Amino acid sequence: QEDGHTAIENYLTEQLGQTGQKIHTARSRNDQVLTALRLYYKAEIGEILNSAKQLTSALKNISAENGDIPLPGFTHTQKAMPASVEMWCSAFVDSMKDNRRLLKFARKLVDQNPMGTGAGFGIPLDIDRELTTEIMGFARIQKNPMYAQNSRGKFESTILHALSQVMIDLNKMATDLIFLSLPEFGCVDLPEALCTGSSIMPQKQNPDVLELVRSCYHTVQANEIEIKSRAANLISGYHRDMQLSKGPVMRSFQITMDALEMMTLVIEKLRINEANCRAAMTPELYATEAAYNLVKKGMPFREAYRTVGAKYRKK
Repeated sequence: QEDGHTAIENYLTEQLGQTGQKIHTARSRNDQVLTALRLYYKAEIGEILNSAKQLTSALKNISAENGDIPLPGFTHTQKAMPASVEMWCSAFVDSMKDNRRLLKFARKLVDQNPMGTGAGFGIPLDIDRELTTEIMGFARIQKNPMYAQNSRGKFESTILHALSQVMIDLNKMATDLIFLSLPEFGCVDLPEALCTGSSIMPQKQNPDVLELVRSCYHTVQANEIEIKSRAANLISGYHRDMQLSKGPVMRSFQITMDALEMMTLVIEKLRINEANCRAAMTPELYATEAAYNLVKKGMPFREAYRTVGAKYRKK
């Protein structure tokens, strides 16, 4: 049997005779596969949206409990200005809101019914595409049959771009938590159950989960580039090349789902070490505030900048 669609047709033919032989009327495997993929994409994007929302809720909860605790803010990986747990959490809450907007756009884009476009040139029968659109729950019909096939790769790369945006934020979140959990700072205590030990160094608690989440971004990014590249240099119409796009898309959905679930678990079990956070708030973090205090007294900003800068350079 050639594929799942043929298997279904053969089964129905065995059970129903000539009625089963009619099932492929006004269909091509091209639009059958495309329709199945669209339905799958819609469902998977919905799951990702739910998981992103759960992570957002976990961030809001830890912010509500620890939001007033100060954190050092960094530029160039050096201490810069004061921040807070609330600011850090809210940064990722806002990023997830934007990611959800991207995901919803991707879902809206793929929410077009290609069934009835055949191999990519339409069907010479009067078929009710409005009916199949309603039955399968699509928002609208994808009217141009050639574009139905040309959109393969285009729609997938849009989905993967949205997933890669989720993953780059999880990458940054994981990197932040690894950095802030270093003994030199100790601002956060990672859940012991989500860390691993060393086979030789008995003191180690390694943030393996965060390291894997951090690394998984690159896999999704690579998948996005692969899909975009595979869709290029093809003339209009169906090409077997696009069969190879299924694996990267499906793997990216799974990776993103797993990463969201793991980061939610980490955030839910994360402990903020208030004493270490406050100890990390060293005087140079307040240099900008000191300069602006002089500005408030009438000193020109550049003079205030040099005055405060000279003070800290002497130190």
